[in-house]
Amino acid sequence: MPVNTNDQKQLLSDMQVVQRIFAHIDNSTTDLGKQSWKEPVDNYRSKKRLDEELKILQNRSIVFCPSSALAKTGDYVARDVAGIPLIVVRGLDGIVRAFKNACRHRGVQLADGHGCARAFVCPYHGWAYSLDGGLRSVPHEQGFPDVDKATRGLVAVACVESNGLVFINQNPQANIELDIASLAKLIPDNYRLLNSTSQIVNANWKLHLESSLEGYHIRQTHKSTFFPVQYDNLTVVETFGENSRVAFPYQSIEGLRHKKQADISLDGRLTYVYHLFPNVVISTFPGCMQVNVLEPIDESTTRQHTYLISDINENETELLDGVFEGQKFAAKGAIEDQQIVLSAQKGLLSGANEFLEFGLFESAIVRLHSHLAREIEQLDRENRP
Repeated sequence: MPVNTNDQKQLLSDMQVVQRIFAHIDNSTTDLGKQSWKEPVDNYRSKKRLDEELKILQNRSIVFCPSSALAKTGDYVARDVAGIPLIVVRGLDGIVRAFKNACRHRGVQLADGHGCARAFVCPYHGWAYSLDGGLRSVPHEQGFPDVDKATRGLVAVACVESNGLVFINQNPQANIELDIASLAKLIPDNYRLLNSTSQIVNANWKLHLESSLEGYHIRQTHKSTFFPVQYDNLTVVETFGENSRVAFPYQSIEGLRHKKQADISLDGRLTYVYHLFPNVVISTFPGCMQVNVLEPIDESTTRQHTYLISDINENETELLDGVFEGQKFAAKGAIEDQQIVLSAQKGLLSGANEFLEFGLFESAIVRLHSHLAREIEQLDRENRP
């Protein structure tokens, strides 16, 4: 679905963000939202609600992976998106395409995970497909006199590569270009993939996402990791369309107090967390960026796909060592977040709360839930007889 163009805003420059942070430091304040929010616990536990959220994921333009995950001809990523198995691959012509990951013979998946291929061959009966999705060959073709290979290629899914990201949309009427027209370039062209991982988190996808979008928990959750080097409950929150950008400053930002704009570098002084509605988080770290795609599996299970990308040349080993060392530190904080999220998941089952409370410090989370509610209401209207 296209974003609301009335809700578009230009993101602040780095210097403007830094100046706002200094004002918060000096006044012991932080950015505040316009409203609090009560999200019913049933919206985390209900299969009906999850099915509605999956329908949103199936009917809007969402990030599938960074472009650098498909750097070479034949590079592919095959995984489920909102319960539907997909393959996204870079073709011989350099264009990235997406297909439903189902053989046109008996529906078997052609690939899993990621890799590089010259063709996709069904492991069941050997039907083979070109990288552009065309049906290339059928073993013992004489046994299928009614099959027209020209019309039995893989079923295409709308796909666009833009801003260093690959977007897909499973709605046949989708216009991805329109949906992402206002999105700023988040990933430069020279970024390459350092590694990619996938993990299961035994919690609802929204609980997991929420832990990335506020700094109110820094002191309590990250006592010996982030809190000694960051600030508790000090963030700058910006909005663009249905998306948010949350700036988490480090105490080292004080070193920029008297710098001119041309002299500033935010590397190691600030982390930007971009929430691309509904299920993607892109974070900036020294020398690298991390793209996290959260894939709901059921009401209490999420698969997180993580892509670590960087503009550091593979020959610059010392700089790369620094990136991986920094990621070890970030991972400690992520483990602490995950422990809290798993605890919150148990709390959903306790019956103690009818709703979860989000305050003015947690405005990016409020936006997540308000936009989900709005889109579910819109889908309900469209589906009414």
